[in-house]
Amino acid sequence: MSSISKPTVIITGVSGNLGQRLLPQLQDFRVVGVDLQSPPAGHLAQFERMDLGREDTCDALVQLLKKTEARAVVHLAFIVDPLQSGVLDLERMWQINVSGTARVMEAITEVNRHGGLVDTFIFPSSVLAYGNETAGPVREENPLGAHSLPYAIHTQEADDVVRFRAGNLGACTTYLLRPHIFTGASMQNFLVNALRGTAYGDGYWGRKREAAGVRFPMLLPYGEKYLYKRLQFVHVDDMARLVAHVLHRPVATNNLVVLNVACRGDAITYQTCAHLSGRKIIRLPGRWACRLALSWWWKTKTSAVPPEALPYLTGSYIMNTNKLKSFLGTHYEQVIRYTNEQAFKDCFAEQPRTTATLAGV
Repeated sequence: MSSISKPTVIITGVSGNLGQRLLPQLQDFRVVGVDLQSPPAGHLAQFERMDLGREDTCDALVQLLKKTEARAVVHLAFIVDPLQSGVLDLERMWQINVSGTARVMEAITEVNRHGGLVDTFIFPSSVLAYGNETAGPVREENPLGAHSLPYAIHTQEADDVVRFRAGNLGACTTYLLRPHIFTGASMQNFLVNALRGTAYGDGYWGRKREAAGVRFPMLLPYGEKYLYKRLQFVHVDDMARLVAHVLHRPVATNNLVVLNVACRGDAITYQTCAHLSGRKIIRLPGRWACRLALSWWWKTKTSAVPPEALPYLTGSYIMNTNKLKSFLGTHYEQVIRYTNEQAFKDCFAEQPRTTATLAGV
């Protein structure tokens, strides 16, 4: 018998935003963190520096799972924003995001094949895997349709990997969570910063704008439909509560659980987002003109928003979360505490920034 009294959970990408919000909620577990960068002190029983973009990481993970007798793995190591993470090469980004996810699952498969104890695997995918326009609220069984934006494409490919490999993990339940755009005062990525108007680039004009506190306007094509396209969000603290809730649940017997994750209440329009954030909306002749403006800001390093993100900044991708409500039951409002409007407003609360790492969220 192991001398470890608490069940062990391994969290990859532990130094990222979601990992740091999750740790305080796991006092009943012995938490082992994995990341390229060391996390702030506290909460972790053990930290291992690993690069999931490398092939030899799989063997290292196998040894870590065996040594710690881990019961669960939460895989958060995923690059959302190349600029913040410092990983600008798309091939390297793919190796971490897609191959890294496959390596983690292969390690669990290998360990469980030889009597391992891992019974829970949690992976946050993203709403962006569905594409930038959905015909009404999409359910978990709807086809995926990511395009244009590398992060979205990688998310869909990793989502495919998780669904394909879930049956190979032995007596382990895979929770594939598809959260909407992460919000909250501590969040820093180009999607939420684009909505804030604070996606400053690291070039001369980007630094000048940031120093002056000048926010970017919201660019939208002409047409009333763009003003009334709707957005959902998920607050990073709600997501952390959901992951903790899953870890505290009795071990499930089903092989794969897929859940859309978004805030409570109605989605809000782009016009409402602009009003709540106090931002000016600039209307341009079409999406081509918006892309031209984003491309110029990107090339001059004025803005950190890549032009490939435009479809996701002008689209409407709404999810049906009835399955999540059913899954949480009476715990729903204890876990998902924010409405969409509240979650968006919290992006403007004053809070120190969290260092970006390979966790990306």
